[in-house]
Amino acid sequence: MSAVLIVDDDPSVREVLVLYLTQAGFEVREAEDGHGAVQAMNAQPADLVLLDIMLPGLDGYEVYRTLRERSDVPIIFLTARDEDVDRILGLELGADDYITKPFNPREVTARVKAVLRRVSPAARSRAPLHFERLTLNPETRECIVAGEPAELTAREFDILWLLASRPRVVFERPKIMELVWGQAEDYADYRTIDTHVKRVRRKLREGGTDCTIETVWGVGYRFTPAARDGQ
Repeated sequence: MSAVLIVDDDPSVREVLVLYLTQAGFEVREAEDGHGAVQAMNAQPADLVLLDIMLPGLDGYEVYRTLRERSDVPIIFLTARDEDVDRILGLELGADDYITKPFNPREVTARVKAVLRRVSPAARSRAPLHFERLTLNPETRECIVAGEPAELTAREFDILWLLASRPRVVFERPKIMELVWGQAEDYADYRTIDTHVKRVRRKLREGGTDCTIETVWGVGYRFTPAARDGQ
């Protein structure tokens, strides 16, 4: 049974999420502030954290940074904020997902399941992909560019892996959203995908490989290996 830690200072939010996640078969724990979240994870690590941003004491971003120093536990931001800058900051930090209040608790449950599927051992037991000056290893979730590790967030790695697993095949944005985020057109903020793709492109370019992600205007994206790969 996977354990989920809910971190939110609103008891009513925690109550609803506890109800739905428990019914879905999760072991659910709670923390009402940032310090409590860190203590809870130190005492008994959860498999996933639902983390509110607006917390008393340590805010969600500070909690995120603290947890990331110690583990790669999947973290989904849960917040009442709906400004692009907040969403982008959360994604820049490397959050696995970002859910805005008010939310449908069934959707939250679906997102939790999707993230846990992506990070499960079964999902990672695939052979590495090798291209010119680029290697992707799903077992270790490492991206090696020109012999050096590229620091990709969990979401960035998932997108790159999806596209690189089928070179030159065009993936439409709704399909990327469905396969990576676990949501289809009902969560159609495709700017999120665009932001991630831009960062992956930059990291590949700065790392020294000609492999890249191309935009197919009006459709989506495709992974293009370096010419010397001959693929």
